[in-house]
Amino acid sequence: MIDNQRAALRYQNKVNNAQGHFFESAIKAACALYSDRERADVDKTPEPFRVLEKSRDGKFKGRFTARAQPDFQGTLDGGRSIVFEAKYTTTDRLKWDVLTQEQRDTLERHARRGALAAVCGGIGNEFFFVPWTVWRDMKEHFGRKYVTAADLEQWRVRFNGAVLFLDYVHHERSRTP
Repeated sequence: MIDNQRAALRYQNKVNNAQGHFFESAIKAACALYSDRERADVDKTPEPFRVLEKSRDGKFKGRFTARAQPDFQGTLDGGRSIVFEAKYTTTDRLKWDVLTQEQRDTLERHARRGALAAVCGGIGNEFFFVPWTVWRDMKEHFGRKYVTAADLEQWRVRFNGAVLFLDYVHHERSRTP
């Protein structure tokens, strides 16, 4: 029984990892589109990683050298900086604590200095760009430390194969946040 549970967990982890990569690729597509249209220059933040050993067959051993920073950072047209973390789930809710303390601290510091700080979230087939202050104070806003797609409806963004994080679905939020 334990082997079946372990195999099921490994399978689910692989599915989640693949979905996360798909989600980040869809955000990167939006970054390229926004750059082409001169609305923003936003890039994926590289993971702090160091190669320890290389082999002749192209494989290597490595290690992470620091805690991860938020996933994306850049500059909006007009000069305002933008920094956000990307989180996706196949379940019906995103939990507050999916962000590490380092990521929360970094988003807070950037927000205090005037950056557009946010969490770009995906719940199933719906995508959202939630201001950091709303995410940070989730318990006060929603009465709990997780959110559903219905909770985030006002921050839902367009999707055309790319997660258009600067384009809210609802008209009153359709301009750059």
